[in-house]
Amino acid sequence: MQSFAFLTATEIRFGRGTAGSAVDAARSLGSRIVLVHGKSADRAAWLNRDLSPVAQIAIGREPDVPMIEQAVAIARQHDADCVVALGGGAVIDAGKAIAALVPATRPILDHLEVVGLGLPLDHAPLPFVAIPTTAGTGAEVTRNAVIGVPEARRKVSLRDTRMLPRLAIIDPALTDNTPANVTLASGLDAITQVIEPFISSRANRMTDALCRDAIPLGLSALVRLTEGEDPVARDDLAWASLCGGLALANAGLGAVHGLAGPLGGYVPHHGLICGLLLPHVLRANAAAGANRMDQVQHWIAGALGGSPDQALDRLAAWVDGLGLPRLGQLGLDPALIPDIAAAAQSSSSMKGNPVPLSVGALTMILRAAL
Repeated sequence: MQSFAFLTATEIRFGRGTAGSAVDAARSLGSRIVLVHGKSADRAAWLNRDLSPVAQIAIGREPDVPMIEQAVAIARQHDADCVVALGGGAVIDAGKAIAALVPATRPILDHLEVVGLGLPLDHAPLPFVAIPTTAGTGAEVTRNAVIGVPEARRKVSLRDTRMLPRLAIIDPALTDNTPANVTLASGLDAITQVIEPFISSRANRMTDALCRDAIPLGLSALVRLTEGEDPVARDDLAWASLCGGLALANAGLGAVHGLAGPLGGYVPHHGLICGLLLPHVLRANAAAGANRMDQVQHWIAGALGGSPDQALDRLAAWVDGLGLPRLGQLGLDPALIPDIAAAAQSSSSMKGNPVPLSVGALTMILRAAL
């Protein structure tokens, strides 16, 4: 039997109504809490009211180095001893980074991968509670935070096993009635993040068990949610997102996310990027003889119709039919594609891709999504 290790959050609470336990749980971890939320504080009012006094930090976009440095300064002024993040993947990643860096003595760039020194944290992070309000990134159970580095035009990870949240609360009710565009973007990320760990070169029996259930369930749920509001589909997509986070933290990802890192420096729409790239990356992997593609194609056909040998064409047509803006419409200059493809090969996510893909193959993938 294959040997493997599996790391995740200290405690996971999943199900409708579990958010009601957040206040008591946070109070048990600290008394000077930093509450990280989205652009508007309204959705976090219930936590702010019951956790007061707290220091609030709003995250209105994908986090970058200056934003995190400013937030860490606020948290240190508050003498924070616990961080709670309520929001989408950007908010969860920001909260995770803040919790990690408040006790640290070195600057953030010393700890960032690829563009920094990649050094481990010199102090343990503050206790961190993650409460996602979208079903997408699975960041509530991962050990990294994705941070933009404006001067390098890259998005890279701050990573340490101790960054795993002390508590992850996944309450699908918090995702009910999420706007269609947010549901779609985050859902495409969720689907990508259960497919890539399943075909990853680092997959193991534990991650396989998670992904085999989550791939067909998540695909079906996202299809239903593109047709209308559906609480059961919300539950299923939240579960798929959680499984993706658990799996990617232990089996890695692949070329979709390998490309998404350098692309993110130019096109800050991560979920859309994943959705646009996924069919073309899967085609490239299948053409290169990647293992397990037959199973993935079977699940895609089950959700979208047709036969397994038509599945990747069906997936591409379905994504196109959703009306997503393509990379060019999102502002990507075609002249940058060769440099982005070359930069992607140094991405940590690319290491998990089941087959090596050349710069030429990655260039063709990007041009297909342009």
